[in-house]
Amino acid sequence: MSDSLRDRIKAGLTEATKAQDKRRMSTLRLIQAALKDRDIAGRTEGRDAGVGEAEILEVLAKMVKQRRESVETYESAGRVELAQQEREEIGIIESFMPKQLSDAETEAAVAAVISETGAAGIKDMGRVMGELKKRHAGQMDFGKAGAIVKAKLA
Repeated sequence: MSDSLRDRIKAGLTEATKAQDKRRMSTLRLIQAALKDRDIAGRTEGRDAGVGEAEILEVLAKMVKQRRESVETYESAGRVELAQQEREEIGIIESFMPKQLSDAETEAAVAAVISETGAAGIKDMGRVMGELKKRHAGQMDFGKAGAIVKAKLA
């Protein structure tokens, strides 16, 4: 895929603007603002090139997680229309992310990394999680993966 994720997001915003798709426009603008914040933070750390693909995927995953939490909050408060709005935003954000690994695929990835790194106990959990994040950025729920790693290493 020659287009960078950042270029795809920018192109998506242009299309949404032409189509006057207000929900998509606002969501993509939020993504761009979050990326700009991350770029600025990176500059203060001496990284002038802007954030890379892996970091963009981290930002998107974080945005999805925030919206999932909002959906639960809105539903428990009986605000169905706001929950639906958050769900639509999740769909838009996820359209720029790689396909999420299933539970079985996550377990297989965890098992592979544990055997490749020779992880033997809970003290190796950080190393295993670091390798999973390198290989599967944006494809895996690392909260779930962490629980699987902990169970396998305990």
